[in-house]
Amino acid sequence: MSTDYSRLKRKLNALPESLQIAMQQYGVLDDFYQRPAYQQNDYIAWIERAKKTQTREKRIRQMLDELKQGGIYMKMKHAASIKTKENIGI
Repeated sequence: MSTDYSRLKRKLNALPESLQIAMQQYGVLDDFYQRPAYQQNDYIAWIERAKKTQTREKRIRQMLDELKQGGIYMKMKHAASIKTKENIGI
């Protein structure tokens, strides 16, 4: 799935393969790609900035949980990503 990053004004961060695999295993890769490009980029940058392995793992868990739950972005409400029965196939 491709995302249009052309309008981002901040540095573009490549999705690390390890993070992509983690999202696939957790079943949220499609949820990640449904988010706006700036959110995808921000999640990657935020995780990559972690200096300690423990911090990186905590941030990955937070991102995975937020994507799974929907309606949350960086611990803030995000109405556009709220999951309803219709958009999760129930």
